[in-house]
Amino acid sequence: MGDNMATTDGQGYQFADFEVTESVKHKFAEDGYIIVRGLLNSKEITKLKTALEGDDAGILTKKYERDDGDGRTSKTALWNNPGNDITGVIARSEKVTGTMEKLLGGEIYHYHAKVIMKEAFTGGAHIWHQDYGYWYENGCLFPDMGTVYIAVDKADKTNGCMKILLGSNKAGRIDHVTIGEHLGADLKRVDELMKVCPLTYAQLDPGDALFFHCNLLHRSDQNSSPNRRWAYLVSFNRASNDPVYKHHHPGYTPLTKVPNSDIMDCGTSMESFGKNFFGGPKEDFSFAKLRDSKTSA
Repeated sequence: MGDNMATTDGQGYQFADFEVTESVKHKFAEDGYIIVRGLLNSKEITKLKTALEGDDAGILTKKYERDDGDGRTSKTALWNNPGNDITGVIARSEKVTGTMEKLLGGEIYHYHAKVIMKEAFTGGAHIWHQDYGYWYENGCLFPDMGTVYIAVDKADKTNGCMKILLGSNKAGRIDHVTIGEHLGADLKRVDELMKVCPLTYAQLDPGDALFFHCNLLHRSDQNSSPNRRWAYLVSFNRASNDPVYKHHHPGYTPLTKVPNSDIMDCGTSMESFGKNFFGGPKEDFSFAKLRDSKTSA
């Protein structure tokens, strides 16, 4: 497979006339994702970017790194509680929480949020995985979970955009193993799925959003381009799917939705107090479980 692989160019719903219909739900269930173009408008995404880059609360100083196994590191800042700053307001907005609630079929709560930072020339890769490959190990019994990926910067083939296997969510949970400092899906199974699930580059403009199911196989390559690729991601769990293990992400916590207008009404100051930041691999419950099971096998 070469550079003629499919992209998401021309795909997606325009937020201005978007609603979650039965047809949209069916597409999400069949493909494992939907794209909403312009979920955040130009003013909203500029406000988010300004807040992240200003970062007077030091949220991005909480970032951790994982070795991608090929000489580079992936950088992430991850927190559990949404809070009331712009990141929290976006996460709790009707167009984010309300949409995912309809796609997952019931009440949801904020499982965690993160900023992934792929810097120009140096950004590390993320290997093939399903989010549920991690979250199953955390004690989430059912794959009633999903993530909203919001492009802060333009994401395309050149700067390491997300790559997905269309419809791979229907394969169910795939065994995951520790690979360096990551959990990765069984590559033999991934290779077989690549024969039947089209490999697609998720190319997004700033403000576009990819709503994807936790069993969708995805990865991203290193960023060797001169263009930074930052993204803001919010992950949700169904309220009925309360984890059975205590781990580094929260159990069911009621989530208060807010109107979309609150995004422009809130300030650009970031909050770090109360967000409960994740400290990286050393605190990763799912990674430790699989690493230790491999050691004892």
